[in-house]
Amino acid sequence: MRAQSSATAPPAIAVATPGREDRGIGTLQAALGVVAFSLTFPATAWGLEGFGPWSLVAVRSVLAAVIAGSALLALRVPLPARRHWPGLAVVGAGVVLGFPLLTTLALETSTTAHAAVVVGLLPLTTALFSALRVGTRPSRTFWIAALAGAAAVLAFTVQQSGGALTTADLYLFAALLVCAAGYTEGGRLARVMPGWQVIGWALVLCLPLTVPVASVALAHEPVQLTAHSVTGLLWVAAGSQFVGLVVWYRGMAAIGIPKASQLQLAQPLLTLVWSVLLLGEHLTVAAPLTAAAVLVCIAVTQRSRG
Repeated sequence: MRAQSSATAPPAIAVATPGREDRGIGTLQAALGVVAFSLTFPATAWGLEGFGPWSLVAVRSVLAAVIAGSALLALRVPLPARRHWPGLAVVGAGVVLGFPLLTTLALETSTTAHAAVVVGLLPLTTALFSALRVGTRPSRTFWIAALAGAAAVLAFTVQQSGGALTTADLYLFAALLVCAAGYTEGGRLARVMPGWQVIGWALVLCLPLTVPVASVALAHEPVQLTAHSVTGLLWVAAGSQFVGLVVWYRGMAAIGIPKASQLQLAQPLLTLVWSVLLLGEHLTVAAPLTAAAVLVCIAVTQRSRG
């Protein structure tokens, strides 16, 4: 009887190693996610022209949840397994609620350029969370390049702010922590379910909170519908909150969380470009130097093997 019992144990699951083509597609998907995210801060600044911070965050989450929920219903996607709901709650708390709210509050007093370079520390934060949560062990070269990229971003930030941290900086540093946790958990879940379902279910899970918050916020914060405010709201809801996260999680699942996170070193630099083109902000001479340093770090981390 004991021999029979051991024979019925579930077999070990073999995990396929992604091929070169899969890694290339995964890198492209993660990069498209970075481009979508790079527009988030300028779009948020536009949205704040006509919405209060709480209204903007709650409404964007509700709209994104409507898009995601409609797709889940149309495709008759079954509910996730019970064991996945805690992870989805972490994604919802970090990516759907925490990061948008904290960065929106920061952008009330901070420029998009300043916020972008502070959030440039997100790749290193995500890699740290990944090492703790998922058990990844990147190589020493990877960590040296990642730390160098983070140091370049931090030096740029300190130079821009004159060495003084503000309340907006505290919001942004808190946003780094909650977003890194959400990215890590989302990247882990994207290995067992499609990436768009990860963010889709996380958005739907947050609806019982975001709908009442949106109702209260819209009743107490003034709303002024303009071309900028509406465009900004639609982008952060559809582009940043859903489509961007869909391709981002798919990319992380294909190439790994640490390597995908290092592509985000380019995000603050892209945001700087958008801040000039869309918001008329001015860049300093330090920006191209930081860009060169960050791009070198990205190249090194992508070629290193963990």
